[in-house]
Amino acid sequence: MTTFKSARLYIIGAGFAGQTLAKEIREKGIFGEVVAFLDDDPAKIGRRLDEIPVLGPIRDVARLLRLHPADEAIIAIPSASREYLEELYQILKNAGFERIRILPGISQIIEGDAHLIQTRSIDPQDLLGRTPVAVNLRQSLSYLRGKRVLVTGAGGSIGSELCRQLLSGGASRLYLFGHGENSIYQIDKELRLLQEEGVGEKAVLVPVIGDLKDREYMDWILEHLKADVVFHTAAYKHVPMMEENPVASIENNLFGTDNLISAAKKHGVKRFVHITTDKAVEPVSVYGISKYLCEGLVLDAARENSGNKGINFMVVRFGNVLGSRGSIMPLFQKQIEKGGPVTITHPEMKRWFMTIPEACSLVLKAGGVGENGNLYLLDMGEPVKIKDLAEQMIRFYGLTPEKDIKIEYIGCRPGERLGEKLWWDDEEPRPTAFDRILKVDKKSSDSSDIHDIMEQLRPIISLDPRQGEKYRDSALLREILKASVPNFTREALSLAY
Repeated sequence: MTTFKSARLYIIGAGFAGQTLAKEIREKGIFGEVVAFLDDDPAKIGRRLDEIPVLGPIRDVARLLRLHPADEAIIAIPSASREYLEELYQILKNAGFERIRILPGISQIIEGDAHLIQTRSIDPQDLLGRTPVAVNLRQSLSYLRGKRVLVTGAGGSIGSELCRQLLSGGASRLYLFGHGENSIYQIDKELRLLQEEGVGEKAVLVPVIGDLKDREYMDWILEHLKADVVFHTAAYKHVPMMEENPVASIENNLFGTDNLISAAKKHGVKRFVHITTDKAVEPVSVYGISKYLCEGLVLDAARENSGNKGINFMVVRFGNVLGSRGSIMPLFQKQIEKGGPVTITHPEMKRWFMTIPEACSLVLKAGGVGENGNLYLLDMGEPVKIKDLAEQMIRFYGLTPEKDIKIEYIGCRPGERLGEKLWWDDEEPRPTAFDRILKVDKKSSDSSDIHDIMEQLRPIISLDPRQGEKYRDSALLREILKASVPNFTREALSLAY
């Protein structure tokens, strides 16, 4: 947050969220002065709210503003649609605002938890995709009140946002688990700062550095943490990189998940929510296969606990999220900022997209309403052409595609295909009572024995002196996967639907 005491602030939206921000800015007295609210509501225009004038309509009044260099706009309309946000952004840019911030996190803001620290510079992901569904976090997270919650991969894109939202859940302890020291340090510090500023409730935050691949350690740490609930987001996710490192992908994603499940069953975890991906459906990449097999491991654990009331193992599957680390949006941003070109694999490449906050809100909701042994699918809407996404991002920066920034097609990379599927042919998604959460019913039983596959893979993952020639043999690993997993062949790589 780069606002200075001399800044003049215009708050866009004179509703509860905007008024809460204005009150906080005035009370702290170091972040500038709120000059006016801008709003389109005729019932508010012309009034003064705590001595601050409400001006509008926004489009008309923005053209009349005489801005100073340090003037800044803060959009504080949590219920705004994507279309309205894009309109507001263009109005404010045309009015001459160089600094535009937004108050994200519709779930928390709806409940009145608007805080200045939650604002950030607006970026393309705020304007792309559909309008997120509003989830009442305090209500949907009631199942976590007083519980000990473990998030694996807590420093990643999904894991860190889960942790931000979990602050509103009333958990007694929040364990931030990851093997990356720096990423866990960052999310730990961020959450503590949010708590200091009044965001969420006072869960005890416990950073935990560890490696899923270490079976003995996972058993030891879950015994000592006594976690009630586990959200498992940790995984190696970069498809082309995992094609280059297939043994590492299987070792971390599959065997690491098995270690976590084993420890969770042994040490009394009551609710286990596994995050998976559309790339697990008819997988053509090693990453996709690893996640497909992980789905099976979790559902196998659920079947083992089918008679144990209060124990719930479940899977939540969804497609791509906007702006995750290592994804195309950060790459496109860097390419645009250096003047292009923007590189796209294929003009017909499509993906489903959802914002990270929306995906995490729905995951947390599903974790509470979900039942043992069920696979849930987040409703992803319609797939988006990557080409269209790139062009929208170029326009966000005030530039013209192909004129100012060239688009270059580089071809599909190993493990990629033109489109993803959200469910197998023998799966049927059905609506639930909860918006954008589907339950997936399987028409036929899965014949693959995952534990048998893992035993075949084990000497490749862990050195066995009796089978030393198999250790880290990626070609043998692919052959085992090819023989064991439906739809996967080496020829399937870069397959287009």
